[in-house]
Amino acid sequence: MTEQTAAERDPTAHPDNVQDSLREVQLLLARQRQVDSLAQRQGNPVESSLQQQPLVELRDKLAQMDPARIARVLEALPQDECLLVWEMVAPERGSDILDDLSEAVSETLTATQIHPRKPIMLNAFELHNGRLRQIPVESREELAATKPIWVDLIAPSGEERKWIAEIFDLILPDIDDLTDLEESARFYIEENGEVHMHSDFLLDKEDESRNVTVAFILHQNILFSMRDEELPVFRLQRLRARIQPGMVSEGKDVLLDLYAADVEYSADALEDVYAELEAVGKKVLSTRMTDEEAGAILADIAQEEDLNGRIRRNVLDTRRALSFLMRGRLLAPNQHEDAREILRDIESLDGHTAFIFNKINFLMDAVVGFININQNKIIKIFSVASVALLPPTLIASIYGMNFKAFPELDWQYGYPFSLALMLVSVAVPFAIFRRKGWLR
Repeated sequence: MTEQTAAERDPTAHPDNVQDSLREVQLLLARQRQVDSLAQRQGNPVESSLQQQPLVELRDKLAQMDPARIARVLEALPQDECLLVWEMVAPERGSDILDDLSEAVSETLTATQIHPRKPIMLNAFELHNGRLRQIPVESREELAATKPIWVDLIAPSGEERKWIAEIFDLILPDIDDLTDLEESARFYIEENGEVHMHSDFLLDKEDESRNVTVAFILHQNILFSMRDEELPVFRLQRLRARIQPGMVSEGKDVLLDLYAADVEYSADALEDVYAELEAVGKKVLSTRMTDEEAGAILADIAQEEDLNGRIRRNVLDTRRALSFLMRGRLLAPNQHEDAREILRDIESLDGHTAFIFNKINFLMDAVVGFININQNKIIKIFSVASVALLPPTLIASIYGMNFKAFPELDWQYGYPFSLALMLVSVAVPFAIFRRKGWLR
């Protein structure tokens, strides 16, 4: 197998941009060598801040570069400079850069062990006395020594996927491809019997809520799950399986329990939506509301509507996954009944989400109604003023006609009389409006 070129591995890394970055890194390395040389000639160490300045600038420069470009720079540097630059890279970015490096350079860097690798988020779960026992895996040998029914991976690196391929004869999909699949390809069965499923799981935080895609693969009676971040549903499942004996006996039991926990988590999120809408409803039904308060309430309602929509989409995806398992006759009779129970729970949630949508629409209409009332009050002022000023405008236009037929033109008090007549014409409509109650 021939080694890929830098452009083939990363088409977005333009050669000119890589060369510019390489020259900047080489310049900083040259400055560092000059500082070190000066310190040796003087026999005394240079001031610490001055000696470390090029390295500080190098670290900041690397922090602004994407992993693919850093990989291209490392491949172009001599080995000693490559190792120095590798030390300057942030530890949490090490795995991403290793994935983009050529095999030779990657082996050189990992062999030196000068750069701490990110913690491996790979856990295997074995059955022990009817309970799940979690085994954190940090090496290929540890994974090979397990007999799991569930292997859980969080943002696996290329090395971890290689372990899975070698030990279990299973090729895991790339984590970046989980959200690129078409809807029709979310659930399918391979010719060798592997069951592939891509499901959405709800992640509800205080500042945001979103659906996270999780890939499931049933292979050799082992459930493999892969995602790019930790989820509350998985923590809950691990806790329950460790505490309650006999809860699971194989990978499909774990999969069904994860879907059941996701439905429960969605139900808890719906309860939070109920509580938030109740607090919003009290504000909406208050006697007075300013435009600023109405805007804040609309923002709160929109946030709850977004969460409710995500919950509805999440349970819809869970229903599709369960229907796929049932139609494919992949479940045992007891598992089939468990899937039906989960579907009944989802049906109950559908009614709640529909009710919340109706409540949200009511609150939105109420808030918009208050905004219209406030705007009508402003329009009312202009309407009254325009009506009240019509008579004086008429009088002014009449007296503006320069005709000799108007005796007031030669009258000494004609001008004051016209002003007084205008004031009376304004006061009379306002008095009528006040008596009719139109100014309240």
